[in-house]
Amino acid sequence: MSDASTVPITIYSADWCAFCHAAKDYLDKKGIQYVDKNVETDLASAKEAMDKSGQTGIPVIDIDGTIIIGFDRPKIDAVLAEKKGK
Repeated sequence: MSDASTVPITIYSADWCAFCHAAKDYLDKKGIQYVDKNVETDLASAKEAMDKSGQTGIPVIDIDGTIIIGFDRPKIDAVLAEKKGK
């Protein structure tokens, strides 16, 4: 069984994006580590986010292969609970 804090998480974000900040703040408050990839300054990360999500909106949150578009707290919690149970 994994701990939610060890589930690999990547957030594709930009400095100006309020929902990106909200998503990162939420995970920070839960003590969950993640990799932050800035799509504004890193074009490879922007392409990665588009390839994973099929669109250009941010944040794109990749929780161990499950893609969440936008800051959807209930979905984040559900995916973390599912991944923690594996």
